[in-house]
Amino acid sequence: MVVNTAFEHDVYLFHQGNLRYSYKMLGAHPASEDGVEGVRFAVWAPNAVQVSVVGDFNQWDGREHPMTKLNDNGIWYTFIPNLEKGTMYKYEILTKHGHLSLKADPYAFSNELRPNTASVVYPLEQYEWSDDEWMKQRESTNVYESPMSIYELHLGSWKFIEEEVFYTYREYADMVIPYVKDLGYTHIELLPLTEHPFDRSWGYQATGYYGVTSRYGTPDDFRYFVDKCHNYGIGVILDWVPGHFCKDQHGLRRFDGEPLYEYDNPAKAEKTQWGTLTFDFGRNEVQSFLISNAIYWLKEYHLDGLRVDAVASMIYLDFGKEGGDWEPNQYGGRENLEAVDFIKKMNEAIFEECPNVLMMAEESTSWPLVSAPTYIGGLGFNYKWNMGWMNDMLKYMEMDPIHRKYHHNLITFSMFYAFSENFVLPISHDEVVHGKKSLLNKMPGDYWQKFANLRAFLAFMFAHPGKKLLFMGSEFGQFDEWKDLEDLDWELLEYDSHASTLNYVRQLHQFYRDMPSLWEMDHEHEGFEWIDPHNYEQSIVSFVRNSKSFTDQLVIVCNFTPEVYHNYKVGVPMDGTYEEIFSSDSEHFGGSGQRNGAPMTTIPEPWQGRDQHIQMTIPPLAVSFLKRTSSSS
Repeated sequence: MVVNTAFEHDVYLFHQGNLRYSYKMLGAHPASEDGVEGVRFAVWAPNAVQVSVVGDFNQWDGREHPMTKLNDNGIWYTFIPNLEKGTMYKYEILTKHGHLSLKADPYAFSNELRPNTASVVYPLEQYEWSDDEWMKQRESTNVYESPMSIYELHLGSWKFIEEEVFYTYREYADMVIPYVKDLGYTHIELLPLTEHPFDRSWGYQATGYYGVTSRYGTPDDFRYFVDKCHNYGIGVILDWVPGHFCKDQHGLRRFDGEPLYEYDNPAKAEKTQWGTLTFDFGRNEVQSFLISNAIYWLKEYHLDGLRVDAVASMIYLDFGKEGGDWEPNQYGGRENLEAVDFIKKMNEAIFEECPNVLMMAEESTSWPLVSAPTYIGGLGFNYKWNMGWMNDMLKYMEMDPIHRKYHHNLITFSMFYAFSENFVLPISHDEVVHGKKSLLNKMPGDYWQKFANLRAFLAFMFAHPGKKLLFMGSEFGQFDEWKDLEDLDWELLEYDSHASTLNYVRQLHQFYRDMPSLWEMDHEHEGFEWIDPHNYEQSIVSFVRNSKSFTDQLVIVCNFTPEVYHNYKVGVPMDGTYEEIFSSDSEHFGGSGQRNGAPMTTIPEPWQGRDQHIQMTIPPLAVSFLKRTSSSS
């Protein structure tokens, strides 16, 4: 490495926490020096006494290729000739205490297949992308006023060859993408794909933050997956975990013999409930590492967004801790002020470098302005998972319908805060695992009622303001909860109820995408009007969804009991003729077929605060969508 002015400036920015592409300075990069091809290595290890590069090429002997410490900046460097793509390596680090340790490269772009832990030299910018049209279109798309339905996916348990033997990213692309496209989803969200040692951590406890997991292939194989998604018109979101990292010896823990990436204060470093370590968000070099990492995934893999895991665990010092196991901040509060500042800084950097991407926060508390810009005091995300809606709705749906009238507020309360953030309505993997039961099996009643409840819930979800997310398997009514060591129960599609449910989700998506009133004003008060939120006795709610033009309003009526009601009066916003254009009770979907087949003409008598009303049949455990098709003559 030539220590020139540009390099010195990058080092300066790195130590200031402002180097947004630190992965181009650090790590292993094929290069040439004095006309000789090889690989240059650079690693940040300020507390190390000596660092060497070891691998098969030198019989893992640290005496062969020692690195040079560049000035006092803590960065070690060497160039090794005649190495190439695919070379396995680690850093041998001699600590102040005289211990030798072997560490994977924090900036490695590829890693050995677990249980092996070496880093692998893999050059950037060799893949030839074919998604120019998608990337250009993304620049001009207003995501807030567009349909968004996300299919959350864990690759290894969607479908596999046999236990712990997986398809490649390319093979998954050829199977998953046509399936998701056919169902009408707009995005795929992948559980974390950063390199991780333990399958059952699902990627949430990583060791290699810059390496896409080798379980399913190479970095270019994953680029093919993203590229093909874009060619099919599907966006890709990656679950990203900057909150903590695992303690495996070859990873970031005490990287150079001292706390480096983690806090040196155990009260702040330890995530006891997960057995992991928290990043030191106040350390500038860690900020450069994490901000560069987010930009790396968005830039180098053309990802359309990141879903940031466990934000609450970052911003609260007492998250998951008992009373005496944490220390308050300088003002006596429980907020991790360094983490809050880091998150704001990160989001500002990302939207400057990667405009029009999605930054989604899984934030489970009432922290204000999560999805608001930093210049008005927000955290700077553009979306937040609506965990309150999810918890309330699942609690409500799990009740026997006879008890739902006593808890009617669970389906109406969300509208008090629905427009305080830009929300995603998530039914994620966390809700269908560890004894929580599958979405279908949460539903009460007999076999038919379970499916009817599921259809009603999904229709209500798609009618409710906010973007949508559904975990794999829910789309065809998997009975068993998510089994992370098995693949989905695809054989269920041989049964009518499950095949009909899959068709229902397909048709619901088509209907959703065809109706601007269901997504154009998701984040505006004007996009939603209650008709009647008060009918708790019959567990019926009705409301209006508006598009920006207000010309294609939808009247939506939801019945959460198995009772059928005829000649039910619903106040409607305008006079004329209304038709039922979608019903979750359709016989095509396995419903009872209690439809409103004939147009319904308004009756000029006030009802539910409206000047006119219609009379309709209310189907059991179902949601009906009505549209005004003509005005009164």
